[in-house]
Order: sequence, then structure tokens, then C-alpha cells
Amino acid sequence: MNHILVTGAAGGMGRAICNRLKGYGYTVYGIDYREPETDLGVKFYTCDVTKTDSITAVYEAIEKECTHLDAIVHTAGIYDLDSLIEMTEERFTRIFDINLFGIYRVNKIFKPMLSDGSRIIITSSELAPLDPLPFTGIYGITKAAVEKYAFSLRQELNLLGIKVSVIRPGAVKTGLLNVSTVALDRFIENTKLYNANANRFKKIVDSVEAKNVSPEEIADAVDAALTDKCPKYIYNVNRNPLLRLLNAMPDHAQVAVIKMILK
Repeated sequence: MNHILVTGAAGGMGRAICNRLKGYGYTVYGIDYREPETDLGVKFYTCDVTKTDSITAVYEAIEKECTHLDAIVHTAGIYDLDSLIEMTEERFTRIFDINLFGIYRVNKIFKPMLSDGSRIIITSSELAPLDPLPFTGIYGITKAAVEKYAFSLRQELNLLGIKVSVIRPGAVKTGLLNVSTVALDRFIENTKLYNANANRFKKIVDSVEAKNVSPEEIADAVDAALTDKCPKYIYNVNRNPLLRLLNAMPDHAQVAVIKMILK
């Protein structure tokens, strides 16, 4: 490994991954829509993954410095929480535009710099394989779509010698936890359909997010996905046992339990 692109580099997970990779002596290219609060010590480019022109400009700049990338590590993404009936269409489509289409755009544009032996690592969520919970459904839906995309991409790029892996983290102690709190408080304040339910749901979210891990543990998983001779498709980090137990129930039982808890 010599040259690696990291998306979402200014975030908690992205920063931890950049630190790990630059510590190995790799040349790291970090991109994010915002400037990092402190110097990452990598080659950083401001980039909006919802804009093809923005990604293309970064591609052209990096191409002038190196002829290939050994890996792309995707951590760019946003979290949102709301009622599927009440949220605006703009917010509904925006989370897909970043969490799913952003990954698609970066991979498509940077593919010419990937070759046999390169790797793509995509950050998903422990919610992706689970049946969606109320109010966090929009986030889970996007991550489920990301994993369908990732597996299809793994099938296709494997024919070209490029490996695709998914990091599937539970709660991670990054800025996203603060975003989650803000989104939940906004939902509680604004919902006109689920006032009592939303306050009860906050207790569930708080209990799930209380068991969080450091961004460095995500960097450990990325490290494994980059260096394992035969990388796994899924690297799980910090799976929540209560969510797994709920998901093991039949669908009708899950709905009944959630109604009993939130009513």
C-alpha cells in the first residue's frame, strides 16, 4: 500500500483512519466537504461528494501527483432521524445523495486509478442488515442500500482483481453521536404525530448509543481490510446485542414489541 484516498477525512472516523495510515508511511489523500479543525497531516482537498464536478476536480489534482491508488476508504456520510411521513422530500433525498450516491460517484470517477490488487472499503452501519426501527428508518434504509451496492460492486470488481469490503460499526464516539442527539431533539420538538412516542424512543436511542467505541477501533477494522490477504466482505465493530435480539424476532413480534414500548 502506498497511496490511499479517504473520504470524510475531517470527521472522527476519517481522522482516526488518516492518522493510522500516515503512521504507516502511506501517502494519504483526504477529502471532505469542510476543512478539518486541525491539520490532518495528509494531502487534503475540499470536496462535495454530491457534486460530480467537485469530485472530478480532486481526481484531476491527485492524478497529477500519482498514477494509481491502492485503496479508497469511504467514511463520508450523514445521519438523520425523523418520521418518514413528516420529513421533507429535500431531507429524504439528501441523505441518499450523500450516503449512497456519494460513494457511487467517488468510485466511478476514481476507478481509472484502481487496478488489480486495489481495495475499496465502505463504511456502513450495524443497522444495515437489521429491520428498521421507527424514526431511524431513513438512516437504516440508506445503509441497507449501501450494502446492496457494495456487494454488487464486490461481485463485479472481483473480476478485475479489486477487493471490496464493508466496515459495519455500531455506535462510535464521534461527532455523529452529537448529530444524533440534535436530530432526535429536533424530531421531538417538531413532530405532530408522535409526541409521546418520540420521548419514549429517546430512551431507547440513549441506551443504544451509551455503548460506544472509539474511532480508533474503526481504524483497526480498516487496517485489517487493507492488509488481510483475503479480506472479508463484512468487518463488524461494536454490534448491539439488544438490537440483534429484537431483529431475531419474527417481523410481527418486532412491530408488537416496539408498539408496546412506545405507546
